[in-house]
Amino acid sequence: MAIPQSFIQDLLARTDVVDVVGKHVQLKRGGANYMGLCPFHGEKSPSFSVSPSKQFYHCFGCGKNGNAIGFLMDHTGASFVEAVQDLAQQLGVTVPEEQTSPAQRAQAAEQRSRHSQLVDTMTQAATGYQKALKGNARAVEYLKNRGLTGQIAKTFGLGYAPEGWRFLSTVLPDYHDSKLADCGMVIVSENETSDGSEEKRYDRFRDRIMFPIRNVKGEVIGFGGRVLDKSEPKYLNSPETPLFSKGRELYGLFEGRTAMRERGYALVTEGYMDVVALAQMGFGNAVATLGTACTPEHIHKLFRFTHNIVFSFDGDAAGRRAARKALEAALPHATDTRTLKFLFLPSEHDPDSFIRANGAPAFEQAVASATPLSQFFIDVAAQDVDLNLPEGRAHFLTQAQALWQALPDGALKRQMLGSIADQAQLGGNEVLELWQGPSPNRSGKRWSAPTGNTSTTAGNGMGAPNQINAASNQGRAYGKQAWQPRAGASGRGSVTSRADHVARIVLTHPAAWGWLSTEDQHMLAELPPPHGPLFTWLESQWHDHGAQPWAALQVAIQSHAFSNHALRLVAQADTLGSENEAETRAELEQLLKRMLIEHLKREEGLAIEAGESDRYKALQARRLALQSAASGG
Repeated sequence: MAIPQSFIQDLLARTDVVDVVGKHVQLKRGGANYMGLCPFHGEKSPSFSVSPSKQFYHCFGCGKNGNAIGFLMDHTGASFVEAVQDLAQQLGVTVPEEQTSPAQRAQAAEQRSRHSQLVDTMTQAATGYQKALKGNARAVEYLKNRGLTGQIAKTFGLGYAPEGWRFLSTVLPDYHDSKLADCGMVIVSENETSDGSEEKRYDRFRDRIMFPIRNVKGEVIGFGGRVLDKSEPKYLNSPETPLFSKGRELYGLFEGRTAMRERGYALVTEGYMDVVALAQMGFGNAVATLGTACTPEHIHKLFRFTHNIVFSFDGDAAGRRAARKALEAALPHATDTRTLKFLFLPSEHDPDSFIRANGAPAFEQAVASATPLSQFFIDVAAQDVDLNLPEGRAHFLTQAQALWQALPDGALKRQMLGSIADQAQLGGNEVLELWQGPSPNRSGKRWSAPTGNTSTTAGNGMGAPNQINAASNQGRAYGKQAWQPRAGASGRGSVTSRADHVARIVLTHPAAWGWLSTEDQHMLAELPPPHGPLFTWLESQWHDHGAQPWAALQVAIQSHAFSNHALRLVAQADTLGSENEAETRAELEQLLKRMLIEHLKREEGLAIEAGESDRYKALQARRLALQSAASGG
C-alpha cells in the first residue's frame, strides 16, 4: 500500500502528538513541554518529554524520539501503514492510496470491514468464555491449584469453554453465521445429518481453560485451550484464519510490552501457562510461541520492543531441538546492538514449575546465567563431532558455515569467525578460504599475494617496476568483492562497515542524500549488492519524491531484495534523524572521503591491469591529495 507523502504531512500537521502520547502515557505540564515516565524503558523519575511546539517526543534516558506516527510504531508495534491508518481513523479521514483502481480500493475497504467483523466475533466469544469461567467451580479450582489469582486471570482474559457442543450458540446471535467458521470458532462437518436437512456444526473448544490470543493492538485474534485433566491433546490452538497465523503471533506480547521495557528483555517460553504463571510471579515480560517453532517473524516482532531476548527451553532433547530452531531463526537478526541468550532448565522443569518450586530469585539467577548466543552457536556447530580429531574439526566447520553466513555483517560476525577458527585449529583466513575459495578480481582472474619484487614487462611506460608492482598488488587487493568480510579488518575501518554506516545515515536522515555530490552518488551506486542497488534505489526515491522520512521509505522498500539489509541497518541506528545536522553531515563527509580513497585505490589497480598509464597516474595523484587532506598534512 503506497500512501501519498502529501497526505502523511497533512496528517501529522493535523495531529497533536500530546494527545496521541497522552492516551498511553500519563503526562504533566512542565514548562513549554509535557513530561512523563518513559514507556520504552523502566524509570522512576520522568525523563520523557513531549513538545507541542515541535510535535516531537524525546526520552533523555533511552534516546527514543519521533513524531506521532513513530510513537505508535514504537509503542504498539504497529507497522507504518497501521500507524497512519490509526491516526487517520482518530481524525475521521480516509487514507488515500496511490496507483490503485476503484475496484482495488473497494476490495481493501471490504477486507478492513471483514477484519473488524471477525474481531468483533472473537471478542464476543472471549467475553462469553470469561463469564463461563466465573460460573464453573471446577475450572476456577483448577486455576487456583496452579497458583493463579483472579487478578492475573482478568489481566490475561482467561475463560472457560463448557463441555456442551454448542455453547457459542448461547453467546452469539447467529450460530450459523459464516464468520464463526471463518475465524475458527466452530467446525463445520462435511457429513450431512441423518435426515440430510442441514450441515452439522459444533464448537471447536469444549471443556477447556481458554487463553485469548491478542495482537499488538489488543484485538482477540485466536484462542488456546488447555484441558483440565490428563486427556489429549493437552493444548488446542485456533487454526490459521484471516486473523491468526501462529508463525507470526506470540502469546502474551500485548500484555507484556511494558514489562519487557522495564526489565530490559523478552523471555520466550513454550506454553501459555508459563507466560501467565511467570507474570503472576513478577515476570510479566514473558511470551510464548503458539504450538510452533520460533520463527524469524517472531524475532523481528520482539525486537520492536526490546534489544534483548532470552529463550527458555527444557533441558531435554526436545528442548535442545527447539533451541536450535530458535537460534536459526534469530541469527539473521543478531546485530551488534542486540543480545540473545538461551536458558536451559533441568529436564524435569518448565518455567512454570521451576519458578513455583524454587521461587522468583532462583529464576532470576537462572536467567542471568543463561548461555549467550556465541557459546550456543559453537555448541550447535560442534554437536555430534569430536573436536579432538581432524575429521571432527572438519565436520564442525561444515556445520558452522551455514550458521555463520546467516549472521549480519558486523563485529559479532567477525568475532564468531575467530571463535570458529580457534575450535577448528585454523586461522580465520584459512576458514574463509575453505568456505568461499580465493576471491576473483573484477577481470575474473584469481589473485594471490606477491612473493617478491618481480619486474613488469619492459617498455610499458608505467614507471619504476617496484612502484608499479606495489600499486598493482594494492589495487588487486581492493578489487575483492566489497561485501565479503575480511579477517583482521577493523569493524569501522572496513569497506563494508563504511558502506553500511553511510546507508544508515541516508536512510534515517531525510535530507542526507541531497548532501552528496554527483560523484559520491555514482560511487555508492556502483558498489556491489546489497549496497549498490540500495543506493541506486535511494537516488530514484530522492528524484521522484524528494526528502522522505524513514517511515515512508520503509513502506516503499518492502518489495526489494535489499529491504532486509536496510531494516537491519535502521534497527541499529540510535535515532531516526539527529537534531545536530552539522555533526551528522561532517561524519558523512568523512566516511565518503575514506570510501573515495579506497575506490581510487581499486581503480588504480584496474588501470594497471588495463595498461592505462595516464589514468593510473591521475588516479594516484588524486588519491594522494585526498589522503594528505584527510590526515591534515
